[in-house]
Parts: sequence; structure tokens; C-alpha cells
Amino acid sequence: MRVTTDLWVSALLRRVFAAGGYAAVVKRGAMEAGAVFVLSRGRLGEVALYGPAPQTSYDSAKPDERFFTLLASSDDASAFDVRLEKEKRFDPDIWVVEIEAGSVPVEELVSVETE
Repeated sequence: MRVTTDLWVSALLRRVFAAGGYAAVVKRGAMEAGAVFVLSRGRLGEVALYGPAPQTSYDSAKPDERFFTLLASSDDASAFDVRLEKEKRFDPDIWVVEIEAGSVPVEELVSVETE
């Protein structure tokens, strides 16, 4: 059985705060399901957007794990706002979580697939 998105996001927030970072839910989607997008802000102004990895990235050995892929990174956050607005129009049930990871890399907080 897959963990609900609401529970998964709550756990992510706790991991970020425990690592000394900051996190906030920018958009709350469907409690049971919904794609999660993570907007990571660095302390020097860099911004990265992570989205759900393609279905081919999922590992049958870890069926409950959520995998992410880096969609884009930049110093200009406005481009991500446009991208997320398009995603919201396509799927109104998405979640958007913004984090400032602090001293821990984002890859230790969420499972990021590298291509």
C-alpha cells in the first residue's frame, strides 16, 4: 500500500526541519494522491525544481518510494512560477513544497533519479 501524499509531504517537512532547513507547503493538493513538485532554494539565490520521475524510474524493490528528477535549475525563480502554473492547470491536485535545505543536500531529503 502506498503512503498518502499528505503523510509523505509531512514527513518531508520534518526531515527538512530536522536537518536545520526550512520548508513550506505552497500548494496543497489531494490528500490521498497527487504529484509532488519540490522547489529548492539555496542560500545564495539558486533555485531548482524537482518533479515526479518518469514511471520507468520506479524500482519494484522499493514500491513505496517516491522518485524525483531535476526539471530545471536557475537563478531566476519567475520561470518556475510559470512552469508550476502550467502544471496546476493540467493537474489541479498537485502539491508544491518549497524547501531551503540548509546544510543537507536535497538529494538526501528526496530520492532524486539521475539519468
